[in-house]
Amino acid sequence: MKPSANYLSIGEAAGRSGVATSTLRFYESRGLISSQRVAGNHRRYHRSMLRRIAIIRVAQTLGLSLREIGDALAALPDARTPTKKDWSKLSTTWGRQLDRRIADLQNLRARLSGCIGCGCLSMQTCALYNADDEAAHLGSGPRYLLGDNPPVESG
Repeated sequence: MKPSANYLSIGEAAGRSGVATSTLRFYESRGLISSQRVAGNHRRYHRSMLRRIAIIRVAQTLGLSLREIGDALAALPDARTPTKKDWSKLSTTWGRQLDRRIADLQNLRARLSGCIGCGCLSMQTCALYNADDEAAHLGSGPRYLLGDNPPVESG
């Protein structure tokens, strides 16, 4: 492969994308990006990889796992660089995931000061919110923080 303005060395790709060369090697080992090898087995990244790297970084900031990111990128035809239309589709899907995550976090924040439904029965409020460990039938762990609702008092 001849050197070209369309290809970057690993150092150039790292500098332009803002990630370490070790990160680029890791992304490549996970199949998220690809390079071509030239004389001396040096990596050369096509400039289009910069867009993929940027998308990976944004998705990681959103809290997506590398598996989720890889699945999304693998869904692109011929493992090509995402287009504007692809990005719109990815960002819409990831936006919905982020909305759900935000709602879960807001729910968690609202419940932090109350009983968590853990079954300890040692806090004074447990006698009020989880008397006789009523949350146990919902499963193990902090049931109310995991999304289950405490029983509604009637009366």
